[in-house]
Amino acid sequence: MLIDEGDAVKKAVEAVAVLMVASAKTAPKARGVDNIVCMVVTDKGILEKLAAKMRELAGRYGAFFERDADSVAGSDAVVLIGCRLVKLSLVKPDKWLLDADTVNSVVNLGIALGSAVKTASMLNIDNRIMFSVGVAAQELGLLDADIVYGVPLSIRGKNMYFDRQQSSARKP
Repeated sequence: MLIDEGDAVKKAVEAVAVLMVASAKTAPKARGVDNIVCMVVTDKGILEKLAAKMRELAGRYGAFFERDADSVAGSDAVVLIGCRLVKLSLVKPDKWLLDADTVNSVVNLGIALGSAVKTASMLNIDNRIMFSVGVAAQELGLLDADIVYGVPLSIRGKNMYFDRQQSSARKP
């Protein structure tokens, strides 16, 4: 059997994206409550819609949305990882500004994201956690979660998420 480079890249990215979901889902969670939801996007049409929505949102949220849109458009896949805010019946410490249940729900998301990108990194897939991707994904209704982040994935000779230039769109 012969597998050309393009097919090998596609298969590798898809396999790693699935493993990233496994890493996110099995990451430790406050009180063992699984409030993490994930989705893998490999369809180029959906990636383009996501990038277009990010460009549309740049005027509202900042130029980095447009810069990140260019990254998404050139990516092989995006892994969406979000959380649902859940009630854990935790009492808010007096010194905390935010509700303890909300904080722990979001901390679960951070741990899941870290676990997922660790998996991608260990398997040599370039990636970057992006707030902007998550906002656009929510606007498009791609993932049913209260907070969403996106992780674009790429296999190239040079990491496309490194040394990115700020877009000329409105800066925040």
